[in-house]
Amino acid sequence: MADLILKTETQRELGTRPSRRLRRTGHVPGVVYGLGGDTVAVAVDARDLRSALNTDAGLNALLTLEVDGDRQLSLVKDLQHHPVRNEVIHVDFIRVDADVAVEVEVRVVLEGEATNVTNEDGVVDQLAFTVAVLAKPESIPNELTVDINEMVMGDAVRAGDLELPAGVELAGDPEELVASTSIRVIEIEEPEVDEEAEVELDEDGQPIVAEDADEEADQADDAASEDPAE
Repeated sequence: MADLILKTETQRELGTRPSRRLRRTGHVPGVVYGLGGDTVAVAVDARDLRSALNTDAGLNALLTLEVDGDRQLSLVKDLQHHPVRNEVIHVDFIRVDADVAVEVEVRVVLEGEATNVTNEDGVVDQLAFTVAVLAKPESIPNELTVDINEMVMGDAVRAGDLELPAGVELAGDPEELVASTSIRVIEIEEPEVDEEAEVELDEDGQPIVAEDADEEADQADDAASEDPAE
């Protein structure tokens, strides 16, 4: 059985207002379902839930729920967060059998430094941060690592390339891109242009520089003096 034990309270009131009152007391409303059993509405202490999920296993932490005196092996199936406070406002638990594989999402971590890539002004882009795997509850890995030390420009890592622990199978598309390389994009700031400044053009449509403008002004003055108005 799992080392993490969560006590639950059952027979809670359903609905929006009762759930809000429940949260104000420091509890999170939720449900437990799976393995052909009934769906049970429960409430768990928010601090206990946060502590149970604050391990290396994260959301894949194997839990033992105490439901009406019965202990049930479970995983978190879904969490709902408040959009502003980022607090958990609802949790779904799914019952699991210790001897039956389940499908879960496991996070992917890139390890190392791809110096061959960076030396060519490239970068390694992580495209998938989790992959779906099948494993018995006790065999679910905390994470899957990708060694990028030997990557060179043009390399790509697909889900099928990941090294999986014993007892773990890939559940998703083996061709899914996990990481790839690309040329580093450097943004060059263009100088600001004063759009309000008007550029005076000559007869050929060319911009008039200051010296030209002065010369034209002098020529205009000369013309005016030679041909005075009558």
